[in-house]
Amino acid sequence: MTESFVPAIHSLSRTLARVGAGLVLAASSALALAQGPSSDIVRQGEYLARAGDCIACHTQSTGKLFAGGRPMPTPFGTLYSPNITPDNETGIGTWTADEFYRMMHSGRSRDGSLLYPAMPYGAYTKVTRADSDAIFAYLRSVPPVHQPNRPHELRFPYNNRELLLGWRTLYFREGEYQADPMRSVEWNRGAYLVQGLGHCSMCHTAINALGGSSESKAFEGGLIPMQDWYAPSLTSNKEAGLGDWSITDIADLLQKGTSKRGAVYGPMAEVVYDSLQYLSDDDVKAMAVYLKSLPQHGGADTANGKSAVSGEERNLLAQLGSKIYDAQCASCHGKHGEGKLPDFPPLANNQSIQMTSAVNPIRMVLNGGYAPGTAKNPSPYGMPPFAQSLSDDEVAAVVTFIRTAWGNHGTPVTAKDANALRSAPLY
Repeated sequence: MTESFVPAIHSLSRTLARVGAGLVLAASSALALAQGPSSDIVRQGEYLARAGDCIACHTQSTGKLFAGGRPMPTPFGTLYSPNITPDNETGIGTWTADEFYRMMHSGRSRDGSLLYPAMPYGAYTKVTRADSDAIFAYLRSVPPVHQPNRPHELRFPYNNRELLLGWRTLYFREGEYQADPMRSVEWNRGAYLVQGLGHCSMCHTAINALGGSSESKAFEGGLIPMQDWYAPSLTSNKEAGLGDWSITDIADLLQKGTSKRGAVYGPMAEVVYDSLQYLSDDDVKAMAVYLKSLPQHGGADTANGKSAVSGEERNLLAQLGSKIYDAQCASCHGKHGEGKLPDFPPLANNQSIQMTSAVNPIRMVLNGGYAPGTAKNPSPYGMPPFAQSLSDDEVAAVVTFIRTAWGNHGTPVTAKDANALRSAPLY
């Protein structure tokens, strides 16, 4: 819940020069890998692996680095991430750089089998060969772990990989990122990171019944399947649209986990903790420049959403919610929802509170919210959970209050809405 690069080409001569430089770089990279990667390439690969948040899927919470086995529940069954340590038998120890790039670029494993799109190859296909080689060099440098891959547990017919041919026809477009010559170097760098390694659209674009997403609706927000968190639209000022944010506030949110406009919680907190806090100031700023440029359209209409709650019931909820807010919330968020920056975000005029989907504010009240501890914000404040002290009716009441008080235009929520999320996974 927040308010939760590749240079441009300006002339033919510069184009030819850069193409030539790219060929030299590719050749140098191939030679370096053949002789054993240099420490610089390994360090660059570690940085890029951080940018791609590889640790999030390929490392269990109590497991060894990149040894895989992390369960990834989906509407079609459970997938388990593979071991990508350099173990020769159970990892990628016998892979070549060519095979690794083919996997990143085309979504096919070493043996040619199709990968399930939980592996974000739809985004990773944009990664350059040089960056792929650097990531591969880094993964080859980590300690090997002998841990066999766990078979996926998918229901029929989703366990038939050949069905992925149809999915790929609909939703996969292979190809490295192509710079926009009309945009700046910084904007292109940001687009490369956001669209490619960052694979941000995987969460911030609605997923349909086939597990795919429409490119035309990219970044317009959607419920994250099986996690019960809503990734807000980045293209609508009625949700978390960034058009009226400052570059500094966007960059702070990405790198620190908190800014003057809000803080990250839930799955996005994990992304900041594992990935974005480690990126350079220049790269985070480039991402902010690109994100701020996204066209502002689409997204949910917070002002005209419909609710099943009657007018009388809404008034009763608001009255009870006001009392609970004064007793439990006002000391941090202010009597009038004004907040106390930078530690306690405002609730008045907060787009993430007012979205049509009330999933995030309900979850915050039930489970609490904790911004990640980062290098630039090592001691973040958190919100305690109230699931044990508030009933479903009380949760609905206080969430309804904050969504409708102080000029907020959200719709009321019900006790049924609260109950449905009471046992939801944290992320």
